[in-house]
Amino acid sequence: ISVFFHAIGLFGMLYGDQALFASLTPFNLLLSAGLLVWAQEEKTIGFLFFFILCFFTGFFTEYLGINYQLLFGEYIYKPALGLQLYGVPLVIGINWFIIIYSTGSFVQRLLDKVWNMLAGEALSARSGVGFFSVILDGALIATLFDWIMEPVAIQLGYWQWANDGSIPMKNYYSWFFVSAFLLFFYKRLAFPKPNHFAVNLFLIQFMFFLILRSML
Repeated sequence: ISVFFHAIGLFGMLYGDQALFASLTPFNLLLSAGLLVWAQEEKTIGFLFFFILCFFTGFFTEYLGINYQLLFGEYIYKPALGLQLYGVPLVIGINWFIIIYSTGSFVQRLLDKVWNMLAGEALSARSGVGFFSVILDGALIATLFDWIMEPVAIQLGYWQWANDGSIPMKNYYSWFFVSAFLLFFYKRLAFPKPNHFAVNLFLIQFMFFLILRSML
């Protein structure tokens, strides 16, 4: 389902009515989040809390950026991402959940494969390394994802940076630290990890924006 809708969006943005398909992005984000929740085997209190934390942390940090030019820099959201509150699209909180959860699951899956190859190593040492790896490596990957996404999002009319339109470096610093903060709770909260669909969704979205960045 996810591949199908991303493929339609990719084709439409490259060869069809770009503005129309960009305006359908909120639907795609809601669908992706719904599929993530549906694929989660155990929907525990910890998982629900993590979803709420990602949503409100993402929304609040974007609120500070839009209204007070804190954290990310000076920018505005345009109408393509749908209904806004205080200048921030409501789906932004959903987007933060998708990115953080899928990134955390992706890194966790890679670690699980490494641990299987190093089965003789001490479990306590593996757990300590794994905890910080998911947080730090996950934050780096989430920041890389934003770096790939930024030029595409600007061209599609999702948001616009102030002055000459260049992306400030503090945007990426803030992405790293906010992502690391949320990934800390991804590791600490009690719910089954990783969600296998989340790993696939990370790869789908990564390729989606990488292709658009290369071809738009």
